[in-house]
Amino acid sequence: MIVAGLGCRPGVEEAAILALLRQAGQDLPPVTHLAAPAFRREVAALHQAAATLGLPLIFVEQAALERVQPLCPTRSAAALVATGLASVAEACALAAAGEGARLLRPRISGAGVTCAIG
Repeated sequence: MIVAGLGCRPGVEEAAILALLRQAGQDLPPVTHLAAPAFRREVAALHQAAATLGLPLIFVEQAALERVQPLCPTRSAAALVATGLASVAEACALAAAGEGARLLRPRISGAGVTCAIG
């Protein structure tokens, strides 16, 4: 299982997500799943990107994201203030990939979106 964890602002555009996924996935095995925090469940662009790519979209609950925070190498003070999590994309990738998961690509940022691959 190769999971692209996504963090985003509510108004993010599908094109920004797809562009960052292409960039993050370079030189890696193909992504098999997308994951995002459950508090972004209503963001249409996440659903659109998953549909465009034909990939399942997993929404990760806050408790699971909190459990993997110590495993996330990238920290954002802004994300911590906004979401209560210092790392969103990396946490989504690790939590959704399951026990023993590791990051293949740490967080990178785009226009209103972050992505990490685990």
